[in-house]
Amino acid sequence: MIVLKASEEIEIMAEAGRKLARVFRALRVLVRVGVTTRSLDDASRALIKEEGAEPAFLNYRPAGSRKGYPFTLCASVNKTVVHGLPSNEPLKDGDLLKLDLGLRYKGFYADSAITVGVGNISREASRLMQVTEEALAKGIKEAKVGKTLGDIGCAIQSHVKKNKFSIVQSLTGHGIGRGLHEDPYVLNFGRPGAGEELCAGMVLAIEPMVAAGSGASEQLKDESFVTSDGSLAAHFEHTVAITEKGPKILTKI
Repeated sequence: MIVLKASEEIEIMAEAGRKLARVFRALRVLVRVGVTTRSLDDASRALIKEEGAEPAFLNYRPAGSRKGYPFTLCASVNKTVVHGLPSNEPLKDGDLLKLDLGLRYKGFYADSAITVGVGNISREASRLMQVTEEALAKGIKEAKVGKTLGDIGCAIQSHVKKNKFSIVQSLTGHGIGRGLHEDPYVLNFGRPGAGEELCAGMVLAIEPMVAAGSGASEQLKDESFVTSDGSLAAHFEHTVAITEKGPKILTKI
């Protein structure tokens, strides 16, 4: 069931989103060659605490998971698409790092993700990042009253396909509010006019996950997802409210 949010609730979520954006701005500048993702996890936890909020992912157990997630940050390197566990392995020149992070504030969640190049990255990695971020923007542009989830997915998929990359179709966005993951699923592919019609009060986490290869993925024992062919992946995400005036990005960095 899709839970619509009142304007007062969306404003609380916007406040949560602004806090998360500040955390990302501080976190992004820490990414460099030799830094460990474990240290980035420690930093993200401290930054969220400074904002007077709670980590959304720490000990969170999504449906189908065997255990709670043991970290604050999802840090996914190169072929790892999402849910990468922070480690003590130093980042290397040319790595493509996905940072996925959420927080809870006054009972509501905000969720966002960025991809960051470490040192000097390849032309392919740079283009993959750019296309994925552009695809997110095109999906958000369709997040209007009267449009559908299919319109969002089609806009994302069309841009990715045009640029010769692939959607990781096994992974999706989601509704968000008092729950970190709420209805509906927000697919990154679809047909115009298909799926649930969008209305004011919906809040969605829109998050294209894009691979340089086939887009096929598999889940490892640690519950992270990797591209099946070992190709690079990128990931960008915003929490977006559907309003009568159009889409409102709550986590704009």
